[in-house]
Amino acid sequence: MELHCEQGTVLAATPEMRDPNFMHSVVLICQHTAEGAYGLILNRPSDHTTRTLLSEHPTLGRYDHPIYVGGPVQQNSMQILHRAPDHISGGVEIVPGLWIGGELDLVARFVAEQELSEDRLRLLVGYAGWSAGQLDLELSGGAWVPAPGVPEHVFRPDPENLWRDVLRTIRGELEGLENEPPDPEWN
Repeated sequence: MELHCEQGTVLAATPEMRDPNFMHSVVLICQHTAEGAYGLILNRPSDHTTRTLLSEHPTLGRYDHPIYVGGPVQQNSMQILHRAPDHISGGVEIVPGLWIGGELDLVARFVAEQELSEDRLRLLVGYAGWSAGQLDLELSGGAWVPAPGVPEHVFRPDPENLWRDVLRTIRGELEGLENEPPDPEWN
C-alpha cells in the first residue's frame, strides 16, 4: 500500500518508533516521491551554534545562533528553514510562510542584523532520508502519525514540547498518545 505525505506535513513518531534517532521526534516532510522521502527533525537542538560549527565564516562565526540536528544522514551538510524571504533569497516555499534553503551570505547578514533571528530562522545539520517505499512501510506500520505542518512548529522557543503538542492536535483513536512513554514496556 502506498501512503504519501504532502510536502510540509509533519510526522510525529509514535511509541512504535524505537530508532533512537527518531524517538519522540517531529519531522517536517520536505519531499516524498516514489523514489523516497526527505525531511528534517524539528525538535532536536544540538550543543552547537554557528560560532562553533561555522567558526571560519566571517560573520556567522561571531554569533551564537543555535544549530539543530535535522537527521542522521549527511550531518556534514547544513539545511536552512526560514520565514524571512525578504531577507534570505534563494529558498523555496514548501508551505505557506515557510521556506527551505537560501543563500548563506544572506543568512549571515540576517543573523547579524536581526536581534530575534531565532524566531524566523532555523539552521540544521543533516536530514532524515528514506529509500523508496521505506516511509510508506513505516507509516502503514504505525511508526509515524501525520499532522498538518505550520511554520510555528519550526520556530518554537520550546522544541522539547513540540512532540507532545503535535500529538495533542490529533483526535480520535490516537488521542492520549502524547502521554505514552517512548517504549510501552516501560509501563
